[in-house]
Amino acid sequence: MRHDLIIFDNDGVLVDSEPISNRLLAAHLSELGHPTSYEESIRDYMGSAMHRIHELVLERTGQRLPDDFDDVFHARVFAAFERELKPVAGVGDVLERLAADGVPYCVASSGSHERIRVGHRTTGLDRWFAEERIFSSQDVGRGKPAPDLFLHAAERMGVAPRRCLVIEDSPLGVQAAVAAGMDVYGFTAMTPAARLTGANQLFTSMAELADLLV
Repeated sequence: MRHDLIIFDNDGVLVDSEPISNRLLAAHLSELGHPTSYEESIRDYMGSAMHRIHELVLERTGQRLPDDFDDVFHARVFAAFERELKPVAGVGDVLERLAADGVPYCVASSGSHERIRVGHRTTGLDRWFAEERIFSSQDVGRGKPAPDLFLHAAERMGVAPRRCLVIEDSPLGVQAAVAAGMDVYGFTAMTPAARLTGANQLFTSMAELADLLV
């Protein structure tokens, strides 16, 4: 393998959470007087840390979101996760192969530590991710598209950025990986290939990714 560390994004790559969270985000923003469709939420916010949602709304409307915005949104998301969340099809096989081959891997997500862990517990993916393999935008000052999170994960895992491969499904994540000097494979299950400009490879399923990682 050409890479010494595989860094997975979480939402949409490990857990199939993007349809759930973007549906709820669009509804929550619309309730607060910022009409947002599901498609607009995916286009504007998919892959974002929460602070970017606040920044974009303020930039576009001149209005700040309520202080309890994050807490209300996360409560709704976590409740929906308990009812609906599933792992991305085939990702367990990819993780099992990496573990069997002794290939180091981790997760680096724009989501909070709590969101990552709730999603992993709900889907059973927690068996693959010990504490030392989990990194969140909460750990750094800036979320994606800044490279900080990926660079932090590589440093903590003891691998040079140029030896890392990022698995991403959002334009912001691809931008962050490129800025970090890492290779990146783009997952096109929910994002049109044209929006993942900069990815070294594109793939449409986890079975295809497994073959790319050989």
